[in-house]
Amino acid sequence: MRMDHVSYACERDGLLATTERISAALGVDAVRGGVHPRFGTRNMIIPLADNKYLEVVEVLDHPASDKAPFGQAVRARSAAGGGWMGWCVAVEDLAPFEDRLGRAAVPGNRKFPDGRELVWQQIGILGLIADPQVPYLLKWEGDPSLHPSKVYESDVKMSSLTIAGSAERVTEWLGEPVEKPLEDVAVQWMAPHGTPGILAVTFETASGAVTI
Repeated sequence: MRMDHVSYACERDGLLATTERISAALGVDAVRGGVHPRFGTRNMIIPLADNKYLEVVEVLDHPASDKAPFGQAVRARSAAGGGWMGWCVAVEDLAPFEDRLGRAAVPGNRKFPDGRELVWQQIGILGLIADPQVPYLLKWEGDPSLHPSKVYESDVKMSSLTIAGSAERVTEWLGEPVEKPLEDVAVQWMAPHGTPGILAVTFETASGAVTI
């Protein structure tokens, strides 16, 4: 179990403009991800150090986005002005989570321009929609060299999260201490005033600490 990535729903001016602001703040380039056909979304990727990445995601005008929980989550967050939507934990085995949540993981995929395909299984988006402080979970499949953090070598490091919520609640959700996936990322827990979830993420960059 490890911290894999953070997801930022694009703001009202769309995916490219939102991504440009974030990449400029971090002093790095973003890379086009692609369309998630099962979810009705598309993304841009900013690779980070330590096998992590930042995803900026946009909902598409597509029937899949109305049916898939991930598409629904992106649409709702962007409609509220955009911002941090959630965080994701990668695991080797989703079966324990499927048993606890009483439902099956769903497949995800996106294709590269050269025909290669990134594939994974994920679960927990309904939990994130109900309580945005909790992470969703995925299991990467296929070629590990296609992991979004591998697009280019990055020196930008995710150093801390500020989350409106509680470590106890997230530990209950994960079924393991929340410190396990966050062993190399500091977390400041704050009592929610309104909707829980990620309030800010701090990155160590060539220009110093940057908080978004």
